[in-house]
Amino acid sequence: MKIATWNVNSVRARLDRLLRWLEKARRDVVCLQELKATEEAFPYEPIREAGYHAAVHGQKTYNGVAILSRSQPGEIRRGMGPGWEDPQARLLAAEIEGVQVISAYVPNAQAAGSD
Repeated sequence: MKIATWNVNSVRARLDRLLRWLEKARRDVVCLQELKATEEAFPYEPIREAGYHAAVHGQKTYNGVAILSRSQPGEIRRGMGPGWEDPQARLLAAEIEGVQVISAYVPNAQAAGSD
């Protein structure tokens, strides 16, 4: 299984570039970070036409992660899990052909001293 990861820094602004790369690279799984799009605004149809299923944990303006895969993902988990209050969409896990794949967006920092 070939896996790639890409901090796309706005999936809608770079959709043409992403689609060209998907066609050329032909990875089995692609993890995207910093989507800057909600799940409703994610470009599912062009991704599907490129041959990929998309699991998405989106957020407007900042953050957002996705896992694109050639095969249908199994169990999908968004966020840190039960008991964790995290308003930022930075973690997504999906089972792909029996392998747990995690797309995580971990920015370097906001303000000094921030969590």
